[in-house]
Formats: sequence, structure tokens, C-alpha cells
Amino acid sequence: MGFLSTFLGVFGFGFGLPIGLLLGFFLFVYSHPKDVKDPVVRPLHELDSSTLQEILPEIPFWVKCPDYERVDWLNKFLLDMWPYLDKAICATIKSTTEPIFAEYIGKYKIEAIEFEHLTLGTLPPTIHGVKVYETNEKDLVMEPAIRWAGNPNIILVLKLMSLQVKVQLVDLQVFAAPRIALKPLLPTFPCFANIVVSLMERPHVDFGLKIQGGDVMSIPGLYRFVQEIIKKKVASLYLWPQSLEIPILDASTVAVKKPVGILHVKVVRAMKLLKADFLGTSDPYVKLNLTGEKLPAKKTTIKKNNLNPEWNENFKLIVKDPQSQVLQLQVFDWDKVGGHDRLGMQLVPLNVLTPHDTKEFTLDLLKHSNITDPRDKKQRGQIVVELTFVPFKEDSAKFNEPLHGGSENSSEDERLSGAGLLSVMVQGAEDVEGEHHNNPYASVLFRGEKKKTKVIRKTRDPRWNEEFQFTLDQPPLHEKIRIDVMSKRKRFSFQAKESLGHVEINLDDVVHNGRINEKYHLIDSKNGVIHVEIRWDTV
Repeated sequence: MGFLSTFLGVFGFGFGLPIGLLLGFFLFVYSHPKDVKDPVVRPLHELDSSTLQEILPEIPFWVKCPDYERVDWLNKFLLDMWPYLDKAICATIKSTTEPIFAEYIGKYKIEAIEFEHLTLGTLPPTIHGVKVYETNEKDLVMEPAIRWAGNPNIILVLKLMSLQVKVQLVDLQVFAAPRIALKPLLPTFPCFANIVVSLMERPHVDFGLKIQGGDVMSIPGLYRFVQEIIKKKVASLYLWPQSLEIPILDASTVAVKKPVGILHVKVVRAMKLLKADFLGTSDPYVKLNLTGEKLPAKKTTIKKNNLNPEWNENFKLIVKDPQSQVLQLQVFDWDKVGGHDRLGMQLVPLNVLTPHDTKEFTLDLLKHSNITDPRDKKQRGQIVVELTFVPFKEDSAKFNEPLHGGSENSSEDERLSGAGLLSVMVQGAEDVEGEHHNNPYASVLFRGEKKKTKVIRKTRDPRWNEEFQFTLDQPPLHEKIRIDVMSKRKRFSFQAKESLGHVEINLDDVVHNGRINEKYHLIDSKNGVIHVEIRWDTV
């Protein structure tokens, strides 16, 4: 019976196989395929809520938020650069962690900590959109939406006595929306000094952790505990307003010195000056300026036919670096025709002054600044000056001077009274258009004093970045400053100057807040805008 069943089975297989192949061939050749239907494409607004919830996490930011820009080119750039970025980032991680690991060597029986494998894998981060902010400051602010589902291979080996413990990080996922600021912008390559990074919300970080090959994250409750620890730690370090600042350029090479105080100079008198005129007298006056400044020198009045003149005239000079700047005093003999003869000069370094203390100097006049030159022993007379350095309130601590008061009300009272420096930075303008020519410059008018920027030819969007300063005895409350944007033709013409618009700025907000940085629409201009920064520093 067994032989018969085996025979029938072999016979059926040998007979059925060719018949099946023959029928399959005819069905394949002569059968007609069914039409393949195109998938149904429906707009988002026609989908129900449950379907939207399923696909919402996968929708890129540039679709959900119109203010995010699509940056496929940047993702392509990251993809091509990733093998090189991977090596560079891993090298940075190694150099950064080596001193950290070294602190634990010898503790807790740890003999060594080192990376066995360190690579971020082959999958680069993906940027789902970038939002760029426009600010009035000298910076560039952007927010990229970053998603990274990587395949890193990071194995850390801990050598404990005779044991080796391997810790492996796998299946890393990071979703974050950092705010990246490049500031301040500079005319020195790469055109910004620092990268400042802040997280606008808590990031999502997911990963697996294996110890000796076993997944410890599968332990009940450990996964959620580790997630919360990471989020809190990252938030405490980098969640806005906390930030990570990465210096790009050396601060000493890009530092822009700002005024820190006012030097009060009283030119009192001079004695026994040289006789420079034909009749045996001189017509002296004094020029004074600080080194390192391009501002015009201050001048006293001219005292006719006087070798022992008395001026008792006061001047105010802006100080930017009291440790290195020097006051230069030059006494000249005024001549009606020709150049003025220098009778003598002297230098006073500001670092010999104590803030707020008035000091009188009686100085022997020299022929030139080289004091040790033995060739000139001629007596040139003396000059008497009184000097007082008064730092601004915010800079007083730098010169070991305590701030007066200590409360917000007292500081506000000080800001609303007393002398100070009004600094006007005319940064630039946009969409200024003249009927006859476009060679714009800005004119700043305050208390009858007018100051002008340079002329920039053939542009509707000039960038001046010029600062003007006014030393005042009282804060400019209930006062306005006027800024005119003009166009000036270089060659002679009946339309040599043309107004492109103007603005009048009330200075009350500047006095109360200490600083404003705004863009103003120009009056009598179609679309013109001017960007101005104004500061009020009290002494």
C-alpha cells in the first residue's frame, strides 16, 4: 500500500508540473492586466481631523508656517558635506571631552575612559525650514527647525581595574528649534564676531543606551527619568534667555571703543611765553585735543599782545580710553597772514587723574613731544590747566568709584538731571529718491549745531554708520533733534542740493530709557526710511 501511494504521488507530480507550467505560460501571454488606478490626492483642508493628526508631525515647517523659508539647497549642502563635518565634529568632541575624562581618572577605581568608536553616522540633520528675523541691531538672527534621526556609532569604554565596560549610544533622534544670532556684524571677515545660540523651547532628544550589549533603556521607568533629566539639564544651560556664545574673532581685534566719560579742561593762564612778533610780543591761543581722536581740536580765544595771557576758559572732551589717551596742549601765536607759529606744547596722560577729582597742572612748555631731546633747552614759558575726568554712571565701576544711591529711583533721578553725552549714530537709509540725482548724505541739527555725514554717490540705500556727539550740561528733555537726508551733486548745477526727506525725533524717550534704536519714515519722502541710534550717557 505504501509503494502504491508513493508511485501515484511521483506520477502526479511529474504529470502535473508540465501541465501547470503550460497553463501559466498561456495565462501570462494572453491575459489582459487590469488598469492601475492613480492614488487619490486630496488637499489638506478636505482631510478629517484624525488623518491630519497622523500626518501633521511630518509636514515641514515651511508648509505649516509661511514665515519659514524652504532651504532644500542647505540640506543638499549638509548631505554633501556631512562626511567631512562628521570627522570635524568628532575631533572637536574628543578634544573637548579629554580634559573632562581626565578629572575622573583615579576616582571610583577608574583607570581609563576613551572612545572605542566615535562617528555620527551617515545621516545628516535635516532643516525643515528657516525663519529670519529683521532687527535694528547689528546682528543677523535666524531660527532653523532641525530634525535629526541619525545612526551614530558611539562606544565609550570605561576601564575599571581589570574590567572593561562598554557604553554604546544608538538610535539618536533630536528635534530642536534653536535661535542663532550672528553678532555683532563687522567689516572684518567672516563679518561677525560671535555666534550666540539659544533654545526657544525644550528640545526632544531620544536615544538608546546599551551597556555590555544590553539595552538599559528598556528598564521600566528609566527611559522617562533619563528624558526628563536631559531636558532639564539642556534647558538650564541653553533655554532662552540662557545662551551658548561661541567666539569667532578675537575681541581685541573687533572691539569698538565707546565713550566712557568726559574730560573737563579749564585753560587758566600762561606765563612768560616766547616773543614771536616783530614788535616783541605774541598773540597766543591754545589748541587742545585727545590722542586717538579724529575730531577737530578745541581752541581758546586769542589774547593780543600778551606774553602772560589769562583765559579761564572751559572745554569738554570725550574720553574713550582713560588708561591710554593723552591730552595734548599746544600754544600758538596767531598771525593774520601765513601760518601760525607754535610757541610750545605739552602732554598730560589721563591715567594720572583720579575720577571726579580736579587737579591743577603747571606745565613747562616744550618745543615738541620728545621730552628727552637735549638739543632744545630754551625756556618757552609755562601753562596752567585744571583737569577733571568724570566717567559715565554705567562705567563708574570700572574706575573703582561706587555708584551713588543704589536704587532704581536714584538712578532715574540722576539720568534726569546733570550733564551727559548725547551720541547720535546715523546708520543708513532706505528707498530715498531724488528727482534730479541720488548722492545722499545726512545732516544732523541740534541746538543750532549742524554735523554732516559723508556723501555716497548713486544709491537709494546709503549706509553711513557715522556717529556724532554733543556734550550737554543738562539732559535734553522736551527737545528734538532734526535729521535731514540731502542729495548733493558734485559738479556745479542749479540743482546742486536736493532734499530727500527729514525727521524730527523727540529726545524724551532717549533720556528716560538711555537708548533708542529705531527706523523712522522720512517726512516729505514717498517711501524713505532712516535708521538712527541715539544714546544718552550721564556723568
